[in-house]
Amino acid sequence: MATINDVAIKAGVSTATASRALNGKSTVDPALAARVLSAAAELGYQPNGPARNLRRQETAVLALIISDVENPFFTSIARGVEDVAQAVGYSVVLCNSDESPEKERRYIDVAIQERVAGIVLSPTGTATNVDLLTARRTPLVAVDRALPSAEADMVLVDTRSAAKQATTHLITQGYERIGCVTGPAGIPTADDRLAGYKDALRAAKRRTPAKLVRRSEYRSDGAYEATIDLLNSPDRPDALLVANSTMAIGVLEALSTLDLRLGKDMGVVAFDDAPWAQLVDPPLSVVSQPAYDIGKAAAQLLLARIANSSLAYTTTTLSATLITRGSSTR
Repeated sequence: MATINDVAIKAGVSTATASRALNGKSTVDPALAARVLSAAAELGYQPNGPARNLRRQETAVLALIISDVENPFFTSIARGVEDVAQAVGYSVVLCNSDESPEKERRYIDVAIQERVAGIVLSPTGTATNVDLLTARRTPLVAVDRALPSAEADMVLVDTRSAAKQATTHLITQGYERIGCVTGPAGIPTADDRLAGYKDALRAAKRRTPAKLVRRSEYRSDGAYEATIDLLNSPDRPDALLVANSTMAIGVLEALSTLDLRLGKDMGVVAFDDAPWAQLVDPPLSVVSQPAYDIGKAAAQLLLARIANSSLAYTTTTLSATLITRGSSTR
């Protein structure tokens, strides 16, 4: 088992510096602290949690508050966070806000009461919940959705550009009336994907009629109802951009209900490469987001923030990848 001396040697610092960095002392240079945390992760160093907790009056625990535990995108984020945290002796408590500001607030209250070392949060969009954390100077990293306040580190994906690319792909495949099924207004990811869809239509000199857009909760049943309504309208689309994989399930159910063939009768591209996406016939075209990398980056930023609270806040923006399959090919 690696010792703190091993970590110090690996990082090229003294044992005292390594100890201060691992215990979150703000007197350690941020670059040195990052080297120590990286070395500890590589060596699998396990600090003495109970002793550290007595000194710092906080638990060696990170809280991860995500929007939907059933969505594979968020479970991949959780795995990324846990892998980084476990490597340096932190545990992770998973909380599911279920897109509810009230549940999010309760979990934040619990995290504060239990003196967690820091929080990774997929925000519901309620600024007051985040204000509670910043007021108490609780280390925080937001993932997936941007915060209105800059007083937090963030790890995001450029989904607007990805939505534009996916819609452009549908245009080049010859689909004429492209619709969009996205999430609730006010949620940044839902708004960004709708904006990217409109960007592509404008670039192709096509109109962006509101009648081809439907919003619903990020749930399969809501997407089902929205898609049925859209496909029963006088101007039925012949292709759809769908905001996430959970909604895509509802969209596919709606197509089956109306006996429409995927790809031929209705082109579909959905965000997130769910495990079942290639099992659909034809396989589903997707915008694949680097969910695991989001979790890793968030955990690394959070640990650096715990080690040194005076670091400048950063926003890390990752790219998504369009994967074309049979569902978007005529």
